[in-house]
Amino acid sequence: MLDSRRKNIIGISAYYHDSAACLIVNGEIISAVQEERFTRKKHDSGFPKNAIKYCLENSNLTLNDIDNVIYYEKPLLTFERLLETYLGTAPRGCRSFIAAMQVWLKEKLFLKTEIKNQLKKIQIELTNTNEKSFELPPLLFSEHHLSHAASAFYPSPFEESAILCMDGVGEWATTSAWLGQGNKIKPIWEISFPHSLGLLYSAFTYYCGFKVNSGEYKLMGLAPYGEPKYVDLIKNNLIDIKEDGSFRLDISFFKYHRGFRMTSRKFHKLFDHPPRKSETELTQFHMDIAASIQCVTEEVTTALAKSIRKETGAKNLCLAGGVALNCVSNGKLVKESIFDNIWIQPAAGDAGTALGAGLLAFYQYYGNERFPNPTDSMKGSYLGPSFSNKSIRDYLELINAPYVHKEDKDLFIQIAQLLKEGNVVGWFNGPMEFGPRALGARSIIGDPRNKEMQSVMNLKIKYRESFRPFAPSVLEEDIAKQFEIDIKSPYMLLVAKVKRELCNEMNDEEMNLFGIEKLNIPKSTIPAITHVDYSSRIQTVNSKTNSRYYNLIQEFKKETGCPTLINTSFNVRGEPIVCTPQDAYRCFMRTEMEVLVLENQILYKKEQPKVERDETWMQYFELD
Repeated sequence: MLDSRRKNIIGISAYYHDSAACLIVNGEIISAVQEERFTRKKHDSGFPKNAIKYCLENSNLTLNDIDNVIYYEKPLLTFERLLETYLGTAPRGCRSFIAAMQVWLKEKLFLKTEIKNQLKKIQIELTNTNEKSFELPPLLFSEHHLSHAASAFYPSPFEESAILCMDGVGEWATTSAWLGQGNKIKPIWEISFPHSLGLLYSAFTYYCGFKVNSGEYKLMGLAPYGEPKYVDLIKNNLIDIKEDGSFRLDISFFKYHRGFRMTSRKFHKLFDHPPRKSETELTQFHMDIAASIQCVTEEVTTALAKSIRKETGAKNLCLAGGVALNCVSNGKLVKESIFDNIWIQPAAGDAGTALGAGLLAFYQYYGNERFPNPTDSMKGSYLGPSFSNKSIRDYLELINAPYVHKEDKDLFIQIAQLLKEGNVVGWFNGPMEFGPRALGARSIIGDPRNKEMQSVMNLKIKYRESFRPFAPSVLEEDIAKQFEIDIKSPYMLLVAKVKRELCNEMNDEEMNLFGIEKLNIPKSTIPAITHVDYSSRIQTVNSKTNSRYYNLIQEFKKETGCPTLINTSFNVRGEPIVCTPQDAYRCFMRTEMEVLVLENQILYKKEQPKVERDETWMQYFELD
């Protein structure tokens, strides 16, 4: 089907986790945002009502102007998988089956009607009209892994590319390979449920006491503190890895396919430990387990990449799916030089499938020609709401919050000096990021040379585990001077070692330390962003996609000689990244941040009104 007329398409993902919406206009990504940023409920899985409304209102559109709404997967195929899985394990899993069927019979089985009803409510709110006065745009359905593949290939800079998608599970697929050429995406092969690399990693996330679908970052951050002692035990019992990277799991060790837990008693007996309870002590055993499953994950992804290169002959690789957020594994793929170029979708999880579905409708459903952007088409992933200086000042004056307004040049000089002095700064700048990473729009920033900064930011600002590392934002032109890598990493999806000449050699006493004992050893001249294994999760910053953040780092470099800042997401543990100035101010006042920058307004904590400190919000922490 070829239709070259102007097309406005809304893509949505919902009802599992990280629901989101995007607006595609003639193939251009105009806006994309997660529902959690509006509702303040982390990983919100509900219908993305607020995200859709933002996408429409930001472009002065209503649903009358939309040609198609496309949903990211086919729910009936998912229902088929659930039924077949439960029938295959019955009578085990009965309680889980009953709970799942209640949800499906209430809304998911009739998703088409549910989506239309939700869209009607949005249109009525936007236009103040009654239900009978408009028609909804036609509703399309993609497939889960196809949406992932589209989110990776279509915004990439490649005319042709292999595509690898790895996650927990879609309808049936858990791992899939595709070939993107021009405006088409063709399937090559897939691995089906219950054999899943993503669910294997999540099982170990659960076993180590972290929350599935959000704690995988913690497991990855914990891995460098351990030794991969259990790799052979995992490979000899849990997963059979073939030479080409394909794999099968021994399902008897797991319960994710038939119950509320991820692992079985047989799993616990294999490792001679019960699952760790949330918030209890992390031992060397848990660190070694984390290191072991990380090694296995890297082995599988590397083998799959080699097979896809051999099978397709493609020089480029695109990655998506939750496993593509494992930046340590991504860094190894780059180091192996299997492909000439790798591009990773910054919203690689399920939020990004809304974007992939929208692009799929434009290119593959309508058959429109594709013209790849030499950089990429994600606009730095700055695709969410932004706020004017006037609206910010109006809010601050309404709540009587003292502030100082400074123009850019003076503001950058002032903030660079404050960072040099050891202050932690909340940085609220321009359109909000799409995806799980803060990239200098909704960030908390600090001086990476300060050896106390990691523990200060973890315990007093983020209220999270002390072992978790922080990422650096480095000027794109200076990356090779700071890290053992010379390619761009604009979306903080690659890990590389800190430059050898910047690292500190450990003495004999320090070398004999184990695990978390190594945390407070200054490992380089930029210790706050140097992990225990001398690695960093890197974001490169250029002047085209985020000029203000780039100019701030430039000013910090002039002041200190260091072209790098600490960059962590502007939120506290268990809370989504801030969206509005109100969210940012509330987070600022609840934490021990000293300075807040809202566009061109600087706020100092010591000058803010004294309010009774309200700790009740901490009860909403997303406990692991």
